[in-house]
This record gives sequence, structure tokens and C-alpha cells, in this order.
Amino acid sequence: MAKRIAFLTAGGIAPCLSSSIGALVERYNDLAPDAELIGYLNGYRGLLLGKSVTFPNSLRKNHATLYRSGGSIIGNSRVKLTNVKDCLKRGLVQPGETPLQVAAERLRNDRIDILHTIGGDDTNTTAADLAAYLEHNGYDLTVVGLPKTVDNDVRPIRQTLGAWTAAEQGALFFRNIANENTTSARQLIIHEVMGRHCGWLAAATAHDYHHGLDEFPWFPELLLGRERWDIDAVFLPEMDMDFDAECHRLRERMDETDKVHVFLSEGAGIETIVREYEANGKEVPRDAFNHPRIDDLNPGQWFASQLKERIQAEKVLVQKSGYFARSAAPNQKDLELIKQSAFAAAEYALNGQSGVAGQDETAGNAMSCIAFPRIAGGKPFDIDEPWFNELLKDIGQAKGSKVVAH
Repeated sequence: MAKRIAFLTAGGIAPCLSSSIGALVERYNDLAPDAELIGYLNGYRGLLLGKSVTFPNSLRKNHATLYRSGGSIIGNSRVKLTNVKDCLKRGLVQPGETPLQVAAERLRNDRIDILHTIGGDDTNTTAADLAAYLEHNGYDLTVVGLPKTVDNDVRPIRQTLGAWTAAEQGALFFRNIANENTTSARQLIIHEVMGRHCGWLAAATAHDYHHGLDEFPWFPELLLGRERWDIDAVFLPEMDMDFDAECHRLRERMDETDKVHVFLSEGAGIETIVREYEANGKEVPRDAFNHPRIDDLNPGQWFASQLKERIQAEKVLVQKSGYFARSAAPNQKDLELIKQSAFAAAEYALNGQSGVAGQDETAGNAMSCIAFPRIAGGKPFDIDEPWFNELLKDIGQAKGSKVVAH
């Protein structure tokens, strides 16, 4: 009997979701051409509500089209199957039902043999909960995940899908934003980059932007000198920061170049703001997962208010590249990793191996089927990376001490 293979994408989008589906379809066209391919719409939400679609033959024939597509062709949502209260509140289950049971029964009734989950640590740890539940209840299902997150913060995976592209797109975003420094004197521009716990994306975006300036001819006699477009500071959650010293340094930079450009990882802002809230006895707004609410704390605006007077900025802009960067189609470097990961995932699945297909840091970064219990989020960026140290040297910023715990 032909296998029935299901796909779902979950969490925030990244430049790899549609293309990962395309790569999986391409591999299954070779390995299991008779298999029926099914997509659950809007992630675990669609699984709970029984909303799915069968992939048409036209998609199987034109899977390469998805390599040029951003977003997800089957939609996303943020649903945690072990959070019964939240699922009940959102109408995803009925009173007396448990989400894991509802999801398992849906997969059983749909006669799914293989489930591919494409998402970050929350998506794949939820997949692990589901796989364990199914096994405990006698339903044999192979679950293989692909590691998606622009933060590049999933343990023990060296490089998550879509992160390289997000950095490249964030740099492109700021190439236009930086031109705003010509609209007034003494301008502060803060580029807020995604990354709740990990500063990799902000660091990589800054690196790509800084080195991208090598491509331009400069005319320092006019307002087109490189120093006026370059970065002045990168703030990451992994770095301790002497804020007074940084303000003094950035005030001098403002006097020299008539502008200051700061690349801010939102996690760096959150850590600083939370410390201030707690020191003042104020309650920190938190979400259902006990994470500080980034939108409420607004790290970019907080840093802008702190820096404006200290460096005597006359105009301040806070710009966020997150939605722009994560919505892109993958670049060639990412696409190669996506194909490598998806092809391996299909082979693992057909061999009955459950886990996450990714580059395992504990195995020399070799492509591996990593057991679900080993998957965790919050991996910090290694600020001792040579490319990052070279960037800090170029912009004249002290690295500070590594932060061990978050």
C-alpha cells in the first residue's frame, strides 16, 4: 500500500518553509513516487481542526517553483499541544479533550505513515511529544522534523534553515535605511533585529552589511564617505556592556561622523530592560510561555530613549527588519542546506527513523537524524567567532565578557 506522508509548518515564518516542502517533494518523487502527500493547513492548528489538502500532481511536477517562494504554502500557527488551556480557549479542542489525543486520532484517522514538521525548537519538541504519545498508544508513526529559525539558536544544530538568508536580507534592508542619515544632522538610527535569546542574527546581519559596503565607491569630499554609512555598535545578549562607556564612545562617534548606527539584537534590549524593571520593583509583562513580551517592552525604543540625550542626537529612528528578512525566499547558500537537510529527512523517514534532520555539532557538524529529546532552543551565539571579533575591531567596539546563563 502506498504511504501517506503529511507535512506541517509552524511558528514564525522563515526563508525556508515553502522551499523545504519543495525539496521533500522532490526527494519523494524519486524515492516514493506512489506516495500520497498531504499538507495540514496552518500547522498544528490544522491538525487539530482536521484541515488538510492533498498535494496535486501539478505541485509534484513543479516542485522547483517552491525554491523561489517565501512564506509557507500551507500556512503557519503557534500552537502548543501540551497547553490544554490555550487550545481550549482558542476553540481548537472541545471541553474534556486533550490536544495530543485529538492530534493523534486525526493522524490515525487520516492513515498517516510519516509526518514532517518544519519549525523551530517549539515545533519539534511538540512533534516529540506527539511521537511519544502515539508510540505509547500503539500507533506506529515516523516523525522527522526540519530545523527552521532565523535566530540560529537550536541545540545541537550548527546552522538552522533560513538564517543565512535572513541575515542577508536584514543587511539589504539597512542599506536603504542608512540613507536616512542624510536627512538631518546628528542622527541616531537603531536597527532592531530578531533574536530573543541569541545574538547570531544581529551579528551576522551586521557582518553582511559592514562587508557589503566594500562594493560601493565612496566620495568622502561630499556626504558619501564610508564612515557615515558604517556601523558604530552591535549590542547582543551574549555581551556584557558598560553602558556609560559605550555612550561616551558613541558620543565621540557622533561628533566625528554626524550619525550613529546601532545594530540591536532584541534579546540584548530585553535583558537590559528586565533588569531595570526588576531593580525598580516593576512587574515584567510576560506571555503564556513566561517569556518577557518583546512588543510591550519595545527594546528599540527603550535604547533610543536612553541614547538620545547621552549622545546628543537631534533625530532618532528605530527600524525593524524582522518581517522583511524572514519573509524572503532562500538564497543559494540556504537552498543548498535546505535540499541537503530535506533529502536526508525523507530518507530517514522511509527508514523509520524519527528525529530532526540537521547538522549535529556533537558529530562534527555531519548531517544526522538527531533524537527529539536532544533538541532545545536558546543556544547562545559564540561571540569568540573570528568573523565577529574582526567586525568589532573594524568598528572600534570592545567585546565585553561572555554571558554564560540566560
